[in-house]
Amino acid sequence: MRISDADQVICAIYTLKDEAALWWESAVTGLDLARMTWRDFKMALFEKYIKEDVRGQLIRDFMSLRQGDRTAVEYVSQFEHGCHFVPMIAGDEKERLWHFTDGLRSEIKHDVSIADVMTYKETVNRAYRSEKGRKEMQADF
Repeated sequence: MRISDADQVICAIYTLKDEAALWWESAVTGLDLARMTWRDFKMALFEKYIKEDVRGQLIRDFMSLRQGDRTAVEYVSQFEHGCHFVPMIAGDEKERLWHFTDGLRSEIKHDVSIADVMTYKETVNRAYRSEKGRKEMQADF
């Protein structure tokens, strides 16, 4: 659904249950929900329910993430999951693109680099095509 940040927050609030609903009732005091972004809401939730040492480990894991033996689909999934914990990268297209590309396996990174893609979405698509093409070439031999 394409809804505003404020509406996303309101929808999410209605799904909170038990302890989370009680926590939100006290956390919301003094907040302007009409101006709260989805990112702000997620960060408040992460700060409450994911302890600082765990958040730190998730950030370290993300910063050292490499494709390795993973498929491109698996790498994209892990990268996008990790972005939630590092908003300075997730919120900046250039940083996101750089970190994603940097973690690609060397042969796929090469293919992406020579394609001169400019967006994260184009880079992901190029990585998928590169991996598929390389698998097809191996099958021919």
